[in-house]
Amino acid sequence: MGQLQMNNEQFYKDLIQKTMDEVSQEIINIKATTKPISPDNAIGRLSRMEALNEKSINEASQRNLEMRLLLLNQALKRLKDGEFGECLICEEDISEKRLKVMPEATQCISCASRTS
Repeated sequence: MGQLQMNNEQFYKDLIQKTMDEVSQEIINIKATTKPISPDNAIGRLSRMEALNEKSINEASQRNLEMRLLLLNQALKRLKDGEFGECLICEEDISEKRLKVMPEATQCISCASRTS
């Protein structure tokens, strides 16, 4: 872990936990919108198709949020292990700006842009 991040360990622990809480709440909210749509529901064919499409979009959002939650849990482990804030590719420090926006980041901007 870089010196800059090491000095802010509690800050990042709190940030990761706060982000995890927010993501968990978003997952709960989305789960409420992904209930099965009954085929005999008399909402009309077009409305049913729209409802199915919205359900599909919400399920994809839920999967993305669940993946982010997993990555945040891994960031918490890296923080505990003293590996937080270090790029997994080049082993340089990940910028503090990036970590504040995306605490689950495992790559610096340079490496992330090369691998995407």
